[in-house]
Amino acid sequence: MISITLTSTSIYLSWKGWSIHKSRRKADRIYVKSFCNLRYVFWLLGIYITKICRGKVTTLPPSPRSIDRVQDGGPGIAVLTLSWIITVYTLWQMVEMHEMVPGKRFDRYHELGQHAFGEKLGLWIVVPQQLIVEVGVDIVYMVTGGKSLQKFHDVVCPKCKSIKLTYFIMIFASVHFVLSQLPNFNSLSGISLAAAVMSVCYSTIAWGASVDKGKMEDVQYDYNSPSTSGTVFKFFTALGEVAFAYAGHNVVLEIQATLPSTPEKPSKKAMWKGAIVAYIIVAFCYFPVAIIGYWAFGNAVQENILITLEKPRWLIATANMMVIIHLIGSYQIYAMPVFDMIETVLVKKFNLPPGLVLRLIARSLYVAFTMFIAITFPFFSALLGFFGGFALAPTSYFLPCIIWLAIRKPRKFSLSWIINWICIVLGLMLMILSPIGGLRQIIIKAKDYKFYS
Repeated sequence: MISITLTSTSIYLSWKGWSIHKSRRKADRIYVKSFCNLRYVFWLLGIYITKICRGKVTTLPPSPRSIDRVQDGGPGIAVLTLSWIITVYTLWQMVEMHEMVPGKRFDRYHELGQHAFGEKLGLWIVVPQQLIVEVGVDIVYMVTGGKSLQKFHDVVCPKCKSIKLTYFIMIFASVHFVLSQLPNFNSLSGISLAAAVMSVCYSTIAWGASVDKGKMEDVQYDYNSPSTSGTVFKFFTALGEVAFAYAGHNVVLEIQATLPSTPEKPSKKAMWKGAIVAYIIVAFCYFPVAIIGYWAFGNAVQENILITLEKPRWLIATANMMVIIHLIGSYQIYAMPVFDMIETVLVKKFNLPPGLVLRLIARSLYVAFTMFIAITFPFFSALLGFFGGFALAPTSYFLPCIIWLAIRKPRKFSLSWIINWICIVLGLMLMILSPIGGLRQIIIKAKDYKFYS
């Protein structure tokens, strides 16, 4: 949390003529004095866990349903496992490339891209993808937050009058109109820590409640699509959902940038230890929910397993509230870099004075925009499939491999060269196929959906 705060501070100070390198040296002195130990790494990676898990745990049981039968050899589980392995590998690449040039540290994704592809091309390759990731994820969070609020309301007060999803999305957005005015990530430290804890808690409740409920009578594991083409397109969508589950690489370099580094003890050693712990926790959150949830409900499981579960009411209500708390922190974590981009452009390009008024207008408009899109297209699983492939697959699955090949230049047909090209091919297939399924799902659901109803 402090890591990104200090990075954001560097951006803000540059508006007023300060040197970014100067502010980073100041940041270095701060963290070396106060946090020069491994506990700092795990504290920072709480944000990384929040960014990866961020409310998607409960969406995974439908993915094996759309890919194949879990108990028949489980291509669905194989895809989850392969995605975990690939993203661990690309995460390792990001950590290694942070200081691959002696005397220089790549503190942001686009800086690494500029080093690999050139100043202008690198910027155009990386920044648009990052922006799509940040905005797309925030739109999905608006929908998820509204649906979780709706489920909480229905569980706590089953006899109350039904309220439209649109209003719940607006209620969820109202929190962000306030929180978005916080100046930096350091102001969100408490929320971010709570969000990381919530991800472990509600995922445990999800699979624990599924075990307690047991397998449904007449549970079916067959495809629930009426046609072969529908099955194929749902398969594509499920790939995007899995891709959405393993995406948090755009924050790795920012976290590592604040760790102390010397030739004897480079930052990558401590960073990698913390990253492995974070990814093990992520696996603990994902796999039990995906496997047990699908085992219990089969193809009857809904796109959010907490919506499928009904009893015990108090536990399901608690789990949904945990999801809401988690999503509040996650939305702000993804929105803060966008706020920095917007405000930097307004200050540098349009010569607007930085301050409270600019922050109030710019950030409120962004929250309103994501709320409007979420209300217009509240198709949760379809959005996951679309954004998972179109936006998140490049930055987490194959772009690190391309940068690695461009900079490290491994020998052709060596093990490193082969592994990277396998990841690139799989990532490109994911980026092409999953948006097709997601877009089809959006179109199908939009046919019968009454907008703003």
